[in-house]
Amino acid sequence: MKRIALLKARQAPAASTGAHCPVSGLWTPDESPQETHMFFEGQVLPAYQGAPTLWRRRQGSRES
Repeated sequence: MKRIALLKARQAPAASTGAHCPVSGLWTPDESPQETHMFFEGQVLPAYQGAPTLWRRRQGSRES
């Protein structure tokens, strides 16, 4: 059974470069909000164009 703290982490709307993706779905870098990338839960979020960034989960992304 998952802890409550882990369930809240899955709902995180943002994560930074180097962090593990909290939930599968479409994510956008802060520098380019119109661009989307698909990441799966547990993947390490990459840098965007060679620089660290904050990735935001796209509204309406499907959760698994």
